[in-house]
Amino acid sequence: MMPATTEILPDHATIPRRTRRHWLPALVLLPFFLLLILFQLAPMVWVLVGSFQTPDGWGLGYYREILNSPFYLQSFTNSLRIAGIASLAGLAIGTLGAAALRHSGERVKRMLLAFVTMTGNFSGVPLAFAFIIILGINGALTLLLKSWGLIDGFNLYSGAGLILIYTYFQIPLALLLLYPAFDALQDDWPQAAALLGASKGQYVWQVALPVLTPALLGTLIILFANAVGAYASAYALTTGNFNLVTIRVASLVSGDIFLEPNLAAALAVILMVLLGVVTAANQWLLKHSYLAKGNSHE
Repeated sequence: MMPATTEILPDHATIPRRTRRHWLPALVLLPFFLLLILFQLAPMVWVLVGSFQTPDGWGLGYYREILNSPFYLQSFTNSLRIAGIASLAGLAIGTLGAAALRHSGERVKRMLLAFVTMTGNFSGVPLAFAFIIILGINGALTLLLKSWGLIDGFNLYSGAGLILIYTYFQIPLALLLLYPAFDALQDDWPQAAALLGASKGQYVWQVALPVLTPALLGTLIILFANAVGAYASAYALTTGNFNLVTIRVASLVSGDIFLEPNLAAALAVILMVLLGVVTAANQWLLKHSYLAKGNSHE
């Protein structure tokens, strides 16, 4: 005769406690989800839907107008060119700064990080005003360099000036994003590479760079998106006279003469698609990078 088994029933008091443990974090995150829906997803859906609403009904009329307009195509070319150059320059300077910061003392490191954080928040109209005072037509540094014969005909209110101001606010962001990535480099790796006969250049190219590649590519994408979406600094510097996508979108949304929000929505959708393509290319490069291949063979 089989012995009788006693079934242990769960304590009903523990079930509400487990439920509360799962639902309390969700309730805490609920305001953030609401903000995400109201200020990210809902505007994105509105822009996407509005871009297909033409005076003749639903269609691709605004997209055809943009693709057939040299003026709007020029705005995309200018935005992508300025954002690309400024992002690469900011990434290069930020990488050198992060490498130097890693080998600095703790006191110097804290001071520099505080300074970089402060300069990272200095953007928009105040930054453009500061550049105008320093490097404008009658700026202090411009007049000084002209008196020394070092520059001739430099125009801050042009594409070169925008690249300069964009690079300025890209450097602190690049440094803050790359500084933690340099912690992945071990201090004994250079000595080990030197013992194996590698030079400093070979160590940087064959050891340090593959390890830092994911962080470098990810930072480049963030810098590029940050530069493409910049508006306040460019508008304050050029008073809206330079042909950029963000300036065209703002003029179509808030202009007194040419008020076409749906056309502005189509411009924004094309810009989002371009950024999506760049991000997808970045993810593809990360998957095929040296580090990813090395991890797949482990």
